Amino acid sequence: MRSRAGLVLVALAVFLAALSPLLRWYAFPRLAKVPAGQYQEMVLEAKPATLLDYGTLQAKKVEKVTIVQTLKGNVEESERIERTAGRDIVVWDSLSYIQGPDGAAVSQIPERYIFDAHTQEPVHATGESVDGDAVRREGIEFKWPFLTEKRDYVYFDAQARTSAPIHYKGTRQFRGLEVYYFEQTIPWTKVPYPKKMPIPGIDASTLEKQTGTTRWYTTKRMFWVEPVTGAPVNGEEIHREELRGGSLLGGRDKVTAFAGHVKMRPDYVDSTVELVTSQRRMVLLMTSYLPWGFLVTGAGLLALALWREARSRRPDPAGVAAAAEPLRV
Repeated sequence: MRSRAGLVLVALAVFLAALSPLLRWYAFPRLAKVPAGQYQEMVLEAKPATLLDYGTLQAKKVEKVTIVQTLKGNVEESERIERTAGRDIVVWDSLSYIQGPDGAAVSQIPERYIFDAHTQEPVHATGESVDGDAVRREGIEFKWPFLTEKRDYVYFDAQARTSAPIHYKGTRQFRGLEVYYFEQTIPWTKVPYPKKMPIPGIDASTLEKQTGTTRWYTTKRMFWVEPVTGAPVNGEEIHREELRGGSLLGGRDKVTAFAGHVKMRPDYVDSTVELVTSQRRMVLLMTSYLPWGFLVTGAGLLALALWREARSRRPDPAGVAAAAEPLRV
């Protein structure tokens, strides 16, 4: 390079070309993370539904059953675990509050979910629990990883306290977003009773031991996941619970405790799509827009430098004409 400007352009081109993969493959995995203090509320409804009347122990049809689910980031616990884990940790304290058509509580199940802020992989630490029972999660829960792939994942089922595959079923359009659709079916499985249930005169924590009546559950779980952020923008469950055998049922083999198609309430779907859309732009800025922008700009600067160099080496037409003119004496 003969000109100083050309050298500057080449240096900028090399810098931007090197910055492009550095931003995508080094900076993004370290900067993209779930905030420790996040708070989220979701309302789901089953309309209509079958619900057990715990006063008469008879199943009846009801207009709707509402599930209010909250996720609250526990910053103090996150910082405590980070001191020994040596990485960014998120602790979510979750509560699923189920209420009947009259607004009365049917049950409530608290959870503590501890996971890596960057990868969403579970982190096993003191306090990891479902309904007060210690658990050891395998796989994801609530959220998929950033840049979700078109493959099956392992998903933790809080009712059964076990993990099972959740299957990628294809790419779809949802509210203007391209999403990945996942399904998981949990077959009939014996599960523990929630510790808080409206059963007069009976301690739910010892209900099975006292009566011999067991609780069973099956569900088909469906998620529409925005793949850039890994956030579900919609979720549904076709959910059934039964009580089986024992003295509580008065000689009956089984009775339906709950059955219904649980869906997110439309206004919460709208707000979730809006939130995820804004977060999607931020992730794309680091994974696509800026890396490709730097690469294209670097190529443009390199082309400009080469063009300037070629132009500077081109002979001056006036000088060539003067040199070709014969000397006169």
